[in-house]
Amino acid sequence: MPRMGSQERRTEQRREQREALRERILEVSREIVKREGFASLSMRKLAEAIDYSPAALYLHFKSRGDIARALRVEGHASLRDAFLAHTSIADPAARLNAMGRAYVEFGLAEPETYRLMFMEHTDSAQAVAEAQRKGDDHAAEQGAATLSLIADAFAELRAADRLPAHAAPLACAEGLWANLHGIVALKLTGAALPETPATTLVELSLDAWFAPANRTEPRFISANRPDTSTR
Repeated sequence: MPRMGSQERRTEQRREQREALRERILEVSREIVKREGFASLSMRKLAEAIDYSPAALYLHFKSRGDIARALRVEGHASLRDAFLAHTSIADPAARLNAMGRAYVEFGLAEPETYRLMFMEHTDSAQAVAEAQRKGDDHAAEQGAATLSLIADAFAELRAADRLPAHAAPLACAEGLWANLHGIVALKLTGAALPETPATTLVELSLDAWFAPANRTEPRFISANRPDTSTR
């Protein structure tokens, strides 16, 4: 391997220093968000916390919106990792149970990160459009990849005749995600309802969505059949 010249070493050192500073900015930002919420994060507060000038921060992130996007990417990666830990479960219903529990556990264990990912509007419409135009919206891509893990399990259920033929796996995945998000959001906002523990709500919700191993048919109400249940 050829030896690195002095100029190359300096260039490499500067690159490493820039990377180290960027990681430090994200580390402190993550701590502030977890402790105080995203609303409390400002470039000035961040600069004071890491003992750098605001100008140094702007070399890495143009705004706190850029920092928010980076933290969302990290959050979505962590959530996807939590799902991937259960992809080896052969039965798709059992896999969905495990991923559903993992989703709610993640949201309740990382409340400020979850709020930033799904409950905070931190970017202007123009900034979002610019990010999408450049293909830099990694958080959205990772969210779609995570959603596909749920949709794949629903597709397996339909292939095994455990879902009605009209039940689109992606639509089912989006519906289940919305269901789980509702549980987390109600708990994080301190709503008076529901009083039932989150773990119980997850089990009841998942049982309503698909059959556990001891039942052969999921309890779906067909979109083509009127709902005759009493309320």
